Amino acid sequence: MEITTMQAIGAGLFALALLHTFAAKSFERLAHRYPKHGGMFHLLGEVEVVFGFWAFVLIVVMALVSGGSEAIAYAESRHYTEPLFVFVVMVIAASRPVLEVARFLLMQVARLTPVRTSLALAWLGLAAVPLMGSLITEPAAMTLAALMLAPQIFRQGIPEWLKYGALGVLFVNVSIGGTLTSYAAPPVLMVASAWNWDTAFMVSTFGWKACISVLINATGITFLLRSHIHEKRPSVIDTSEPQVPLLVSVIHLTFLAAVVTLAHHPVLFLGIFLLFLGYTQAYKDFQSPLILKEGLLVGFFLAGLVVLGGMQQWWLQPIVSNLGPTALFFGALGLTAITDNAALTYLGSLIVGMSDEEKYMLVAGAVAGGGLTVIANAPNPAGVALLRRGFNDEAIGAVGLLLGALPPTAVAALFFLI
Repeated sequence: MEITTMQAIGAGLFALALLHTFAAKSFERLAHRYPKHGGMFHLLGEVEVVFGFWAFVLIVVMALVSGGSEAIAYAESRHYTEPLFVFVVMVIAASRPVLEVARFLLMQVARLTPVRTSLALAWLGLAAVPLMGSLITEPAAMTLAALMLAPQIFRQGIPEWLKYGALGVLFVNVSIGGTLTSYAAPPVLMVASAWNWDTAFMVSTFGWKACISVLINATGITFLLRSHIHEKRPSVIDTSEPQVPLLVSVIHLTFLAAVVTLAHHPVLFLGIFLLFLGYTQAYKDFQSPLILKEGLLVGFFLAGLVVLGGMQQWWLQPIVSNLGPTALFFGALGLTAITDNAALTYLGSLIVGMSDEEKYMLVAGAVAGGGLTVIANAPNPAGVALLRRGFNDEAIGAVGLLLGALPPTAVAALFFLI
């Protein structure tokens, strides 16, 4: 196969972006060591900035090599629905009325369990909320789980290795927890229509295995954290603020449901989002500050991944198409760590003549490996943006995340291989 100049450059810049992701925490340390240039080092240390930055480099290089019109045409040919949706759903799901409803429901369940309420809440945040991602989509589940778990687990005073273990469990559980339906997990969505996979098929083929894996992962890490989770109830919402009326909560949930329903129609869900912003201003007494900055950074990250990832098909697709079923599972598991799992399954959907077993193995490997790195699954950057302040240097290390995600990934892989 003849490799074009831009394909080689695109692969090289993608590799540099991956290295930058692993080095992000080092830039944060440099920011503290050299405060004179701290602003620049902080910028380079923002994981959410990495792929957007290198995507801009790619477009500039493409303009120099192939011409400005070619670069603009390539950038405009990419599909940005997923980055836009993740931004919108993050902001709405993290709004105070939605969080209060979610926390109230989990509290009622936690009080019925035979263990301490605080411990039960932590377990529910790592198990029940990721499984809810099959209904409200994975990015929304990640947002809710991260905001509810942050005061309990991702805070100072918890050993760093346990925080990375909990982060790995959260990322893996969200990745596999969205497989009970055919629309909530990005890697499933990419193949559902092409392969005629409906929700009934997902539940019977993937869902029950995902549920067992999620419960085992959440139980294991909660057991390790039991002595560090105190009975003091973590508060996501400032109790001194006015109580949110039921009608306001219902309207916020309606906004969330509308955006999830129209997740593939950016013109419509962006219009709904603008209405949501207006509504929050009209009833700002019942609102906490919206996470617009965090949502925009995550959207920027994913948009950069879309631009850079579009140049990797020339080497990814031959790998996927030349592997047998078992090798395809482990190949997808490993490749997911260095490329978005939705992009991986999308490439698989383009291959003609794949057997049912190969289709299953590709998707199973892609979702099982969705917690290994920040870029492995679309909701992961949202979790990083919301939880990094609880880690040393306010940064999440790529190696720490990888090590923390290995045990829950192994559990998920084991059950998906059954």
